[in-house]
Amino acid sequence: MTGTFRAAVEAADLTAIARALDPDIVFHSPVVVRPYRGRNAVVRLLGVLMEVFEDFRYTDELVGAAPAAPAAPAAGPPPRALIFRARAAGTAVQGVDLLEFGTDGLVTGLTVMVRPLPAAMTLARLVGRRLEEPAAPAAPAAP
Repeated sequence: MTGTFRAAVEAADLTAIARALDPDIVFHSPVVVRPYRGRNAVVRLLGVLMEVFEDFRYTDELVGAAPAAPAAPAAGPPPRALIFRARAAGTAVQGVDLLEFGTDGLVTGLTVMVRPLPAAMTLARLVGRRLEEPAAPAAPAAP
């Protein structure tokens, strides 16, 4: 199930993205101090990001080491780093999505890092504006 998130993002399928997320996911943004918590909040944010990013594409995927043997029965799949490139309002963005998974393979943690600083500032401005707008109907929650 670990590849499901990537495939859903690449297909720009918000419903499939929601199904890949744990209900209690924690999202750490590069532009806000407090994390977003819960599937609904994260799906809304990712929907806004899908509107803001132009030509979004993953360019590489790195897989972390498997947990040590004593932790293996209770641990989920190893963490992954999905490296991406995109544009936001014409500004080139490079970034990394760091994913952590639960034992069921759903994404429990998502940390995004972007560079360069002017791109992060542009992204913060664009995303902030859209998040201030009234929320559109949310994607159906995954069962």
